[in-house]
Amino acid sequence: MSDTLDVTAMYAMHDALRRELEHIARITVRVDSDPRTILRTAAGWQLFTRSLHVHHTAEDDALWPALRETLARRPDELALLEAMEAEHAVIDEVIEAIQAALSDPGAGLDRLGDLADSLVVGLNGHLKHEEDQALPLIQAFATPQQWAHFGQVHGQRIGPDASRLLPWLLEGASERTVKTILAPLPEPARAAYAAQWQPAYAALDRWSPHTAG
Repeated sequence: MSDTLDVTAMYAMHDALRRELEHIARITVRVDSDPRTILRTAAGWQLFTRSLHVHHTAEDDALWPALRETLARRPDELALLEAMEAEHAVIDEVIEAIQAALSDPGAGLDRLGDLADSLVVGLNGHLKHEEDQALPLIQAFATPQQWAHFGQVHGQRIGPDASRLLPWLLEGASERTVKTILAPLPEPARAAYAAQWQPAYAALDRWSPHTAG
């Protein structure tokens, strides 16, 4: 219904998740320190899992159901939405298995490495699938109101974590992307981002042990 929806935030989230997957892949093959300790206590893992949870649950609760109503008579497109949700479920299972391995002293490093590989391959595959097929579907059929509602739900679920998740999201982003994502925020929030949130995040070595909040 619109070919002009601004999907900047969607691509920014995908880029941030891919960036963190690279860190996870490197950490879980390290031999100089225990990857379990790093992931269990690092702010990077906490920020990654929190952001991923917000992003996927917002899609599952606020985006796919709205599109499903619009596409009720289009079985191929409905099958794509079902695939998106199914991929989310598989990724959630891998995250849960990693969390269990991190809290189990008896879990071996090979097990963690295998799970990390599954996460990297699975999430990267899902992000590409979404960009190649689901985003064109969104552009073709989502209304501006539906897209705005999804953005509102996404923002509400970030909520009090905005001071940490927003600079995490925008690390390495282009000036245009930063401007686009900050523009809808109230002026006090934009000022806080510039003066407090981003500098605090820049000073955080998020993939070092014992940095989780």
